[in-house]
Amino acid sequence: MKRTIIYFAFTIFTLTSCNNKTENANNKMATTTSDRFTFKNGYSEVNGLKMYYEIYGQGRPLVLIHGGGSTIETSFGRIIPMLAKNRQIIAVELQAHGHTNDRKTDLTFEQDADDVAQLLNNLKIPKADFLGFSNGGHTTIEIALRHPKIVDKIILASAFYKRSAVVPQFWEGFDHVKLDDIPQVLRDGQLSANGNDTVALLNSFNKDVQRMKVFKGWTDEQMKSIKVPTLVINGNKDVGSMEHAVEMSRIIPDCELVIFPGGHGTYLGAIESLDNGKWIKFNATELIEEFVNK
Repeated sequence: MKRTIIYFAFTIFTLTSCNNKTENANNKMATTTSDRFTFKNGYSEVNGLKMYYEIYGQGRPLVLIHGGGSTIETSFGRIIPMLAKNRQIIAVELQAHGHTNDRKTDLTFEQDADDVAQLLNNLKIPKADFLGFSNGGHTTIEIALRHPKIVDKIILASAFYKRSAVVPQFWEGFDHVKLDDIPQVLRDGQLSANGNDTVALLNSFNKDVQRMKVFKGWTDEQMKSIKVPTLVINGNKDVGSMEHAVEMSRIIPDCELVIFPGGHGTYLGAIESLDNGKWIKFNATELIEEFVNK
């Protein structure tokens, strides 16, 4: 039981270039071909960070914000090929995660929101839809509060806005969690992105844990002030309770709610939720596309 609590406590947080490079604002982008598709990737100078991002497809922009302890690939690798068929996908890696370096400050959702907003400004993207998973959903809440002019719609996936959304043991777990308690697939995903830098992995873990230890959430008044169309998605065995997801959907003025069978990110194919590496359960991609395309 203890290991299960620790597992949930942390999962709430998750290339070879061609020679043709272009510069846009202070960004350097390259075209990269993987074994699945071709996309653009690069780094941008953002508030003291070299922030990593990937761009797929064409059309109206949809920004993907990963969970804590995760990367673009571990949170969204299964759904990007489907979403990019009809949209331009901008996937980011936040401070101290994946390819993105760190600064000498604690992690905060406010700073993450400012970083994403600055990245979009650097990329000359004035407005976008946002899909935030887990801690990425918390960053998305802050984007909607701090930078409403850049937001069309938001999707809050497996996120919560107050501590009572989860059991007390969840919060107690942060006092005891160790790096070795984290799913191997998440550790491997971070190392794959950061060049097998184990020091950076431990630093990312420690900062994610500290942020959740001091998590205060948002007031009902703040959530009521979110005016953009919102979709709340939760699993029926998620970290945050279904009851809280219902409450959040009722407090945000223009909000829809979907509950999928499964756990934390199962419906997105988040790597830590896969069954022996295979995604065999419910897929939220069609629902996401229907919501953002209304």
